Amino acid sequence: MNIITGTARGTKLRTLEGEATRPTLQRAKEVIFSAIQFDIEGRVVLDLFAGSGQMGLEALSRGAEKAVKRIYIKTAA
Repeated sequence: MNIITGTARGTKLRTLEGEATRPTLQRAKEVIFSAIQFDIEGRVVLDLFAGSGQMGLEALSRGAEKAVKRIYIKTAA
């Protein structure tokens, strides 16, 4: 799992072992960010299920002003 593009391109991310968190698949992340790529810069993004934080970190790498991440699983905090 890594940051796809932007200022942190190629940065490897770690996540918890086991089934407590299920990171977004790389392909799904690519599709989502391709759809919103021109609307990210300077925005505040909300990652409601930020177990690994990869969606918020990807947005920051692509120019988002701020990423608010909410973690619901205590072991992921």
